[in-house]
Amino acid sequence: MNISYDYYRIFYYVAKHKSFTAAAKALCNNQPNITRMMKLLEAEMGCTLFIRHKKGVTLTPEGEQLFSHISLAFEQIRAGEEAIERQKALSSGSITIACSEIALHCVLLPFLPKYRKKRPGIGIRVSSHTTPQALETLSKNLADIALITEPYALPRGVEATKLKTIQEVPVCSKAFAGKCAKEITPADLTKLPLIGMAEESGSYAFASSFFQSQGVPYTPDVMAATADQILSMVKADLGVGFVPTEFIEKESGKQLVTLSLTPPLPERHIYLVKPKEVPLSLAAKEFCALLLGN
Repeated sequence: MNISYDYYRIFYYVAKHKSFTAAAKALCNNQPNITRMMKLLEAEMGCTLFIRHKKGVTLTPEGEQLFSHISLAFEQIRAGEEAIERQKALSSGSITIACSEIALHCVLLPFLPKYRKKRPGIGIRVSSHTTPQALETLSKNLADIALITEPYALPRGVEATKLKTIQEVPVCSKAFAGKCAKEITPADLTKLPLIGMAEESGSYAFASSFFQSQGVPYTPDVMAATADQILSMVKADLGVGFVPTEFIEKESGKQLVTLSLTPPLPERHIYLVKPKEVPLSLAAKEFCALLLGN
């Protein structure tokens, strides 16, 4: 059978209201048209679906069987429509963000409290990665957007927009500061215990490129998995590490000493990455707009 969806829709309302007149009112239609279409449906089905009474209708056994299936379908359709309406009002939904750790601390965490206040009904899922891992997560459609730190190699089908400029500086503990001059060069740093990120990270590639430009090797003595670990190792007097100035501003107790590096590390940038062709959800689209305007 190839029966029109409109017939089933009208059948649902007639069966629900037990009246052609009430169904016509609910559907903003007229009663004669509703009656005619239900007669056509019965003809297509080859059976009687309604028993007509002066005060309305009741379902035949065949009508009851059809309604048990039709009602499930229409309730699911209505639930879907309501879900879309809630999302259009941005009162529900979720956003998944793949984020490098530096982007998390320097961009996302300062932004989220303001966003949550504006959209408390939107769920936020954040997965912390290195920049290459965040881009891979996005390319596999496991995240809506990514926040990454340069350097990076963009996969096909995505685009990047600059969000923030950061400056990384060498830091050490107060106890370790006595072992080195406060004003140092990259060559001086190679003679000290260096704490760096793992080789697969963007931070390692960034630092390595800088040291190579200065004609000296970059060989960290201690490898950390996260920037937070670098801070912990620095505080444990293990050596000198590079961290964004935002990380130092959050530190209390003056446990860290910032060294003056000549020449300094180049400025570094944080980017918002999103798909070019796959449309974002309404929630993700507004999130990006607010983030870019922050």
